[in-house]
Amino acid sequence: MANQSFDVIIIGGGPAGYPAAIRASQLGLTACVVERDKLGGVCVNIGCIPTKALLHSAAMANSIRKEAKELGIEVGEVKTDYGVAMKRSRKVAEQNSKGAEFLMKKNKVTVIKGTGVLASATTVKVGDDVLTAKKGIVLATGSRTKGIPPVGLAVNGTTVITSDEALFLETAPKRLAIVGAGAVGCEFADIFNAFGSEVTLIEALPRILPIEDAECSDVIAKSYKKRGINVLAGVKVVKADVKAAEVSITVEVGGKQETITADKVLMAAGRAVNTEAIGLEAVGVKLTDRGFIQVNPATLETTVKGVYSIGDVAGPPMLAHKGTREGIHVAEVIAGHHPKAIDYSNVPSVTYCHPEVASIGLTEEQAKEQKLDYQVGRFPFSANGRARASNETDGFVKIIRGKKYGEIIGAHIVSGHASEMIHELILARTNEYTVEEVDLAIHAHPTLSEAIAEAALDSLGRAVHI
Repeated sequence: MANQSFDVIIIGGGPAGYPAAIRASQLGLTACVVERDKLGGVCVNIGCIPTKALLHSAAMANSIRKEAKELGIEVGEVKTDYGVAMKRSRKVAEQNSKGAEFLMKKNKVTVIKGTGVLASATTVKVGDDVLTAKKGIVLATGSRTKGIPPVGLAVNGTTVITSDEALFLETAPKRLAIVGAGAVGCEFADIFNAFGSEVTLIEALPRILPIEDAECSDVIAKSYKKRGINVLAGVKVVKADVKAAEVSITVEVGGKQETITADKVLMAAGRAVNTEAIGLEAVGVKLTDRGFIQVNPATLETTVKGVYSIGDVAGPPMLAHKGTREGIHVAEVIAGHHPKAIDYSNVPSVTYCHPEVASIGLTEEQAKEQKLDYQVGRFPFSANGRARASNETDGFVKIIRGKKYGEIIGAHIVSGHASEMIHELILARTNEYTVEEVDLAIHAHPTLSEAIAEAALDSLGRAVHI
């Protein structure tokens, strides 16, 4: 490799880093990505993509098991094999990683395997080699899973695992406790329940999916309990006794202690950012009080001129699509363009459990806290013809409308296809359309999206089909 120079050097080839390199190349810059593992990062290899492949297997198993007879389909006993589903998920992940490799070649981006370390504001060391950046260095080193060692739940990779290990298990554990009921915890509860595990979902905050609107959390909690998942919210983990083949967790619920014993514990209580050993201190790149790399939100430049940061390591929300947008933005900034500022209030949130939960903007609780004058419109899928036809009647669309101007303060969907449906409302909110303007769009019949139009009408006090 020897010493080379590029216009832009990006440390980290995940969903923030590799799109930054592509956009830089499109703008005529020479770009290099330094990646110590596979292109695509956590999202493609041990996160978003393989998890969604497993969720698809889970959904199919539940659908065949519970609906086949009603749909006029005769099947025998439904058996599941997590190992087979896991292998398929690995193939899907591998295809996506190879796709990123192809895109690097297509866009003439140089990919260097290794660990990149900042040596100065313009140079990166990879082993003994030194790369020089003529216009900018971008830090996109991402984040990693973590345990809770103070209560005895340090990750050991066998009985105390994270999503990283869960994605490579050959069999589903008979008993699984999941600590943390955010998006990751809820998705794995969904998966392993479908594959026959006895799942206990433990959340310290008062409800599962705590950052979502409370009504969304309520639907998922009821759905999970109906499927036999033991949901414990508002629970404090006191201690854990980790043995060779099982783990006993002592939790405090309502002032009383109880013990949960599981074959494996999956830790899903947050992530740690990868800021260590990448040369930040030596070069003078500062961190925020919460440990993220400090950046100027307008330019994504760090406290060192010419050094930028994007993705999880640059601050929340720690979502792939937020990182991708930052990657494109920073490439345009480095190329001398003046892109429109990233609107962090319009980053969607999605949990891909069944039914899915998707949202944009404020929850009703946040609207109340901010003392906004609003009107809520709702429409349940139980009143939607397409949802009835496809046995997907759990959930609703909820739109929070500003009373004075009709703006969309927040929108929340719980549905089998919420992750796709939410984009109509993201588009509307991003472009500051009013609820009245959403209603002007003629929604095809019969579709699940008609529920969006009906919720918009309900917020105006004139829903038609309920």
